[in-house]
Amino acid sequence: MTANRRVVVTGVGLVSPLGIGTAETWQGLLAGRSGAAPITLFDASQHSTRFACEVKGFDPFRFFEKKEVKKVDRFIQLAVAAAHFALEDGALAITPERAPRVGVYIGSGIGGFATIEREHTELMNGGPRRVSPFFIPAAIVNLASGWVSIRAGAKGPNSATATACTSGAHAIGDSFRLIQRGDADVMIAGGSEAAITPLSVAGFAAMRALSTRNDAPEKASRPFDRDRDGFVRAEPGSTASSWATACRATRTTSPRPARTATAPCA
Repeated sequence: MTANRRVVVTGVGLVSPLGIGTAETWQGLLAGRSGAAPITLFDASQHSTRFACEVKGFDPFRFFEKKEVKKVDRFIQLAVAAAHFALEDGALAITPERAPRVGVYIGSGIGGFATIEREHTELMNGGPRRVSPFFIPAAIVNLASGWVSIRAGAKGPNSATATACTSGAHAIGDSFRLIQRGDADVMIAGGSEAAITPLSVAGFAAMRALSTRNDAPEKASRPFDRDRDGFVRAEPGSTASSWATACRATRTTSPRPARTATAPCA
């Protein structure tokens, strides 16, 4: 236990409704731009809320090979992109010697919502044989951390948290403690969400949780205003590399080919 070990943030990666990358997002914040706009990811014409904060212009092929894109949900794509920017910002080189001391902890409220909806439709329309073999690995929450670890070669503590809107914050807080107590030297931590889908928006609307300011989306998010009528759905992908659970960093469903050691579970 090293309770007084100092922990600092060395890199930040953002993929947000304001831009692809940390610099573009920061410029949007400085300019006071809103990320809210009419929904384009699906036909929302029958929904009571028809706007959200989508990540606009995101190209997964910048970060994945063509054959990989169909294997991962959008929330994983955003997480991998954000991690790329964070590692780039922090100039972090993960060498084989350092890899067992570098971990990943990325939270998501629900994981691959779009994938779950799509595969359920396939099941209902075509039966069990229509369900993709990539369904489960594409949808479960911990595979954002899994894919980031594979891409980065991080073989230290690897975990995920699903605590609704605070998932990313909890991931960063838990990562802080992992470094502070000496279980890791570096953690790639943050959150990712891609739940702007027909069922998700309908569900939150049924709870009367969403704003319905369809005529002025950019003015809808007003958490402390007396005229607030609900919150706004958004797609964030954000990670930070913090410097100071077992992870194979190879494939999502297969063990390591060689008998090499991995870090203990967090």
